[in-house]
Amino acid sequence: MKKAEVVFIPFPVPSHLISTLEFAKLLINHDNRLHITVLLMKQPHSTETDVYTKSLSTSDSINFINLPECTHPPNTDPRATFGTLFEVQKPNVKQAVSDLTNGEKCRHLAAFVVDMFCTTMMDIAKEFSVPTLVFYTSGIASLGLNLHLHTLHVRDNVDSTQFQQLTELATPTFVNPVPSYSLPGSVLSKEWEEIFMNYVGGLKNSDGIIVNSFEELESHAVQSFSSHSELAGLPIIYPVGPILTPEPETKNVVESDDIIKWLDDQPPSSVVFLCFGTWGSFDDDQIKEIAHAIENSGARFLWSLRKAQPKGVMAAPSEYTLSDLSLVLPEGFLDRTEGTGRVIGWAPQTQILAHPATGGFVSHCGWNSTLESVYFGVPISTWPLFAEQQTNAFQLVCELKIAVDIALDYRVELRGPNYLLTSDKIEKGIRSVLDNDEEFKIWVFWLSEPFLAERETRALQNCL
Repeated sequence: MKKAEVVFIPFPVPSHLISTLEFAKLLINHDNRLHITVLLMKQPHSTETDVYTKSLSTSDSINFINLPECTHPPNTDPRATFGTLFEVQKPNVKQAVSDLTNGEKCRHLAAFVVDMFCTTMMDIAKEFSVPTLVFYTSGIASLGLNLHLHTLHVRDNVDSTQFQQLTELATPTFVNPVPSYSLPGSVLSKEWEEIFMNYVGGLKNSDGIIVNSFEELESHAVQSFSSHSELAGLPIIYPVGPILTPEPETKNVVESDDIIKWLDDQPPSSVVFLCFGTWGSFDDDQIKEIAHAIENSGARFLWSLRKAQPKGVMAAPSEYTLSDLSLVLPEGFLDRTEGTGRVIGWAPQTQILAHPATGGFVSHCGWNSTLESVYFGVPISTWPLFAEQQTNAFQLVCELKIAVDIALDYRVELRGPNYLLTSDKIEKGIRSVLDNDEEFKIWVFWLSEPFLAERETRALQNCL
């Protein structure tokens, strides 16, 4: 049987890349008529995706092509890199797809599946006369908000300055008005406005949007796409989540085993896990506030603490050495908390959230982390940093009511954070997520793994 070829183009950062690849694997496992080729881009001077792509294996149904690394003038401004990376890769994508369709094992090209930020690649799909589906790595409510903001800009000429002046905004996919501080940073900044308009405009021009979410979690948002006049005429959405992001096999297995063994010795639901994603880091003053909060709370803890890069360097945080930690943490903190917690670097997040000792999660509210916490039934204390994380935090606390807030309006921009979050506020969030709010723990459990086992097959069948 000759298989149909589907070309995947993921965005080259771990939070997008891994969930896209997991979806690709699920797709071919559910339909043997498909063959998938993943075109892998690499950002200049970036190494954080290598650990994931090197562990990938080629099979009869999926293979990977590393596109040539394009060089262009170094720039510390992410807006410039974001805008140029895909344009310079277009000729390489076109050549790779031509080779697929004209080579010895040529297959019928059926579709492109591109990341939400790679919609400019629809131009290449049109040259080959095939449809383009977008893989959207955040939630359905967030998707609807972005589409609504784009419509307001095009239809009513509302720009970033006017969005900043709003107190709140009614939008179809949220029951409650969204406060301006929970809007994505890309619509509040004049510098990001053009990139936002191009990327969301691409979503509207696609042939369908595959979303890593599920109706049981975002029922109002899902229903609004068919019931609200503003959204009804847009591309159909396919909720296929929750697709979780497993840790790559090449990560530190010894360190991971040591962390899990420590958790094995802790009482059930007693540990708060603090982790802020691939790019999350803090300056020394904020680190000390977190440490004081942890110590004052008396909670058992696992704290994934990463070292920020120097100002002007666009790269993921690195690991602290033990001597570095002693300089940034309050004097004696590690000794005083030796019996109740651990400060770690990289964290095997899914394993930690799945462990019965984990009772709460202080999180940046990235969508992958949000899905993992819901799947494993671990309530969140919200501490968003950037991108759409403020929107996710608002949704968890005010819409779904399955989280408590440490902060909803904390935001890290190119110039740094908008304020210092004090230890008393952090401590309150830690205590609340571990000790009090039984109601939202029940709701999280209702949405967790035992109730989601059967829906994955249904979602993929709808997508196919």
